[in-house]
Amino acid sequence: MALNFHQLHIFYTVAERGSFSAAAQALHMTQPAVTMQVQSLEDYFGTKLLLRSTKRIELTEAGRALMPYAQRSIELIRDTDAAMSLFTKQLKGRLQLGASLTIGEYILPRLLGPFGQEYPTISISMKVMNTAQIMEDILNHQLNFGLIEAPVNHPDMHMEAVMSDELKLIVSKDHPLADRQSLTLAEVAEYPFVLREQGSGTRLVMEEQFRKKKIDPASLKVVMELGSTGAVKSAVEAGLGISLLSTSSVKHEVELGLIRIIPISDSQFKRQFYSIYLKSALLPISAVTFLTFLRERNLQQWL
Repeated sequence: MALNFHQLHIFYTVAERGSFSAAAQALHMTQPAVTMQVQSLEDYFGTKLLLRSTKRIELTEAGRALMPYAQRSIELIRDTDAAMSLFTKQLKGRLQLGASLTIGEYILPRLLGPFGQEYPTISISMKVMNTAQIMEDILNHQLNFGLIEAPVNHPDMHMEAVMSDELKLIVSKDHPLADRQSLTLAEVAEYPFVLREQGSGTRLVMEEQFRKKKIDPASLKVVMELGSTGAVKSAVEAGLGISLLSTSSVKHEVELGLIRIIPISDSQFKRQFYSIYLKSALLPISAVTFLTFLRERNLQQWL
């Protein structure tokens, strides 16, 4: 009997999830089938890998020794898929992904066209929603993976930076700051703000940079908090306040002269966009291909 990668994957998922039932749910298998595959792996090695109890699965010494090899085998399969996707243009399948607001509304639409031309047989279904909803759908196996604007920590999630972005100060064309060539962050902090809601990726990046400059975000004059980037843009255009938004989201308004971008001389609001998916999941090759496509392109050339 040869060593079976599928059994290694199942063993790793059981160990990560802490129970056969949780692993079965994650792998879309029945619990008896998961148990049988782990037992077959134990028979192959001739030793127990897991200690079963009424509470939580525990690894034996042999099981702990096997874990890094099982993890590396999963990563090797993913890397193999990524490498081979470069040569495979006739992929078929439906790719289900979630994207947070800025990515889904302003960035991916410009990238999906070139991707569709290169891989015309892959159909994409995209949900635009907040990070918490994306994570919930991934955990419930409703999505293959997600693209989010700020890093998250979750024990079951793999996260990787795939694109770069930058927030810029925006003001209306009639704002007192509209003719300024540049500002310091301290000067910016003196004006009323219109911002995305607390917890949004854009808001988190902005507040982090203010803290680095010893400016308490709570001290800002926030006159309005809005739940979408489009609403923030409209409020800024109407002169209700200034804001910091991704350059990709205001390109159209800047070209029309409705909004102006003012450089901040002593601060940069750079950030990464991240892909997230389950550590225990083997992404379909269509998803691997799409992530490879994103990694290999300079985002700014599309914006």
